Formats: sequence, structure tokens, C-alpha cells
Amino acid sequence: MLTKKLLNHAKSVSGSKQPRITAPLIASVMKMSIHPGYEFETLKVTSPANKVLNVEMNRPEKRNAMNKQFFHDLHNCFDQIGSDGNVRAVVLSGAGKIFSAGLDLMSFASSLMPREDEDPSRRALQIRIMVKTLQDSITKIEKIPQPVIAAVHSGCVGGGVDLICTCDIRLASKDAYIQIKEVDVGLAADIGTLQRMPKIIGNSSLLRELSYTARAMGTEEGKSFGLFSHVYEDREETLSKAIEMAALIAEKSPVAVYGTKTNLNYARDHSVDENLEYITTWNTAMLQSQDLMKSAQAMMMKEPAEYDDLPLSKL
Repeated sequence: MLTKKLLNHAKSVSGSKQPRITAPLIASVMKMSIHPGYEFETLKVTSPANKVLNVEMNRPEKRNAMNKQFFHDLHNCFDQIGSDGNVRAVVLSGAGKIFSAGLDLMSFASSLMPREDEDPSRRALQIRIMVKTLQDSITKIEKIPQPVIAAVHSGCVGGGVDLICTCDIRLASKDAYIQIKEVDVGLAADIGTLQRMPKIIGNSSLLRELSYTARAMGTEEGKSFGLFSHVYEDREETLSKAIEMAALIAEKSPVAVYGTKTNLNYARDHSVDENLEYITTWNTAMLQSQDLMKSAQAMMMKEPAEYDDLPLSKL
């Protein structure tokens, strides 16, 4: 709770008025050009709202299958976003008829096929490096300061499930489904689903069923177990709602949002006592932010606050 002293001090803090951000119509989103400085072969990055980016997987002819170039682009794209103080929220979506068909096995065929003249240990090391590279690309989404909202439509298969598990929020259309498909191609999922999904849905029996059988799980079932926050009519409404939510997040104090994401991620893997110690240390610095004063002033004036961007650029 803000003290009387804090409220009184807030009256003296200057700040210009800023109109509340609203999400644009989906038709406007689809026409947007590539955001300057964000040009990738397999991703299309646009800015549908103030301080919001929409990262769209852009291989519709391949059902957004994830090839080697995709993982390279994904890592570089989100690494760049994480250093962009002008971006406060991100939407992740897929172009075309399906969100993602998962790993593009043909792209990795040469890396996976064994060679008779190769030493098994050296072969294993090559595979290990490849898997770690894919993991790092996916994990980059989880590590950036900005919240990422997945807007899932139609199929989200294999690697697509790994992808959405790293997102902060997941929205879906009625026709969406997930499928942990890896057992059908002779391997265990290895870039995040088996590690993150247990802490998302909280039902070991269900997760093991999905992982062992590769059966599809629809959005209503997924929502009932906490995988999705909301289910919408179709792709267009799902994407529109995701952008609207991202725009709302982008209005908030970036210091507060960054701290919230960091501490929620930390809380997932640590005890309550460890988490309380961590947030105490974190807020020892962050409670000195001018954003508190600006927020107090905005509440008193009943108007949106205007916050400075975070200095995220790398050296």
C-alpha cells in the first residue's frame, strides 16, 4: 500500500499524459510491414501496438516446421528483443493454417544419420552440441525481460509444444490442439516439454499419458489443466486478443513487469524461503524506482502513467 507521504510526493512528479493503448483490428495487423531491424528468413516481426512486437513463424508452406534456420533466427530474434528497451511485450504466432508442425526432420537428417567410420563418442558429442543449441534457442524466450504471449491456432505439434512452454501466457483458438509427438518418431522430447510441462499443468498422470501415447489434447482439455488461459473462436480472434493483452502489459511499469517475470521464473524452481530471500534482494534496489511515484500520481489523476523504457541495450 502506498503511504500518504508517497502519495504527496507523487504530486510533484512531472510526467506527460499518455492515451491508453488499444489493440488494432486484426485486418490492420495482417497488413503491417516488417519491423525495422528485425528481418529474418523464417520469422516475420511486426509492431501491431505501441511497444509491442508480434513474432510470427513464417513458413506457412511447410506448416511452420522448425528447420535449422528457424532455430538460428529464433535465437537471434529474441536475443535482439531482450536488448530492445523500446519493446515491453511480445506475441508469438504462426502464419498459415497451422501454428507449427514441429521439428523439420529433413533439415536435420544429415545431422542425425549415423556414419560407419565415425567414432561413437565423437558422434555423441556432436549430437549433444546440436541438442543444446536447439534448447538454448527455445529457452531464449523464457529468459528475455519482456513477457511473451503465445497465440496458438490449429496444430501445435512436437517442437511447437516445446516453444509454447517457454511463453509466459498461452491463448488458443477452438480448433487448436497440442501433440507431444516425439515417441512416434522414435525419440524422447528433448528441448523443453518434459522439463517445463510438469510445472505448467501439474498433472503427472496426464502428462505421461500424452507423452507415451502422442495423442492430441484439445484446447478445452488444455485450458482445464492450466495450459491455456483463454480459448477463442478462431485464429484471428486469438491473435487480436493476444495483441490486446500485450498492449495492456506494455502500459505497465517495465521495472515492475521485468521484476515480476524474473521472480515468477525463479519461484518455479526454488523453495518459498529461497524465493522470499530473492525478492527481498531484488526489491531492495527496485523499490527505489521512479515508477512508484509515477504510478501514484497516475492513480491520483485517474490517467495512465508514462514510464521510461528500460536500458536493455548490450555493451
